[in-house]
Amino acid sequence: MTVVPTLTLKSGEKMPIIGLGTWQSKPGEVGQALKIALNNGYRHFDCAHVYMNQDEIGQVLEEAIAQGLVNREELFITSKIWNTFHSYEKAKEGVDIILQQLKLKYIDLLLIHSPMGYQEGEEMFPWTEDGSRMHFSDVDYLDTWKGLEEAVQAGKVKSIGLSNFNSQQIQRVIDHSHIQPAVLQVELHPYFQQTKLVNFCKEKGIEVTAYSPLGSMTAPFRKEGQANLLEDPVILEIAKHHNKSPAQVAIRWSIQRGLIVIPKSTNEHRIKENFDVFGFELSKDEMAKMAGIDRNWRIFDLAARNGDHKYFPYNDEF
Repeated sequence: MTVVPTLTLKSGEKMPIIGLGTWQSKPGEVGQALKIALNNGYRHFDCAHVYMNQDEIGQVLEEAIAQGLVNREELFITSKIWNTFHSYEKAKEGVDIILQQLKLKYIDLLLIHSPMGYQEGEEMFPWTEDGSRMHFSDVDYLDTWKGLEEAVQAGKVKSIGLSNFNSQQIQRVIDHSHIQPAVLQVELHPYFQQTKLVNFCKEKGIEVTAYSPLGSMTAPFRKEGQANLLEDPVILEIAKHHNKSPAQVAIRWSIQRGLIVIPKSTNEHRIKENFDVFGFELSKDEMAKMAGIDRNWRIFDLAARNGDHKYFPYNDEF
């Protein structure tokens, strides 16, 4: 079975450079996808409270550990504190909910899902009456970070980090933290390469996880007529040369940039294919060609419903 390379985080924990994403994996499908992934060498799974499928994920993990298929220590489980759990007390409550859902005693990596807080209450998405945007909260994400730091100190979490934060917000967390962020998770793929942000994080010793590394063909944020990354002529040419799929080339490109990558699928063939990226290497010339197809194209443009939030992250350069 493939031994997946790892990156050592600031906490000293080792994070596998490839994992299975679980966003949009429906109940009834996500558990089966997890079983396929576990049986084919995946040990890193990316989850989140807001994905609303962690109960099923937890059930599969619990069964796999009980059956001896995998030891807990072999697994690397990431989850995320949602926007409606940003106050200090709610963040701590959110940690306990995630642990209960995943049926774990600790989480390997816990991220703040977004710098933007939403109105706290029963609803994950507290829409305004006209449905144009969310009801916001003005809770400072530094309060959320304090809750995560406490979870580390309590042994509930091994490492903590951020998702969808810009460089200024990351620096603010660094400047006001006792525990430094270990990981940043952001949208990143060959059409949205985020070079400045990646370089910033590497200078700070923060590892970067690329979500939607294949351009997220099914994302609800995609606009009609937008290009399909996996049909790009440069990627197709490189894929043909290596006798690999365009998806494998895109994943390999991320890995060779020193990134962690979490492609999502519930399809058995694709789950296996996405993991089979360690038997070939892109040349310097091929990496240069890939660098040349950057469109600075963010698929997950949240401005329509979040753009006037005081902590909206995408108004700054990077």
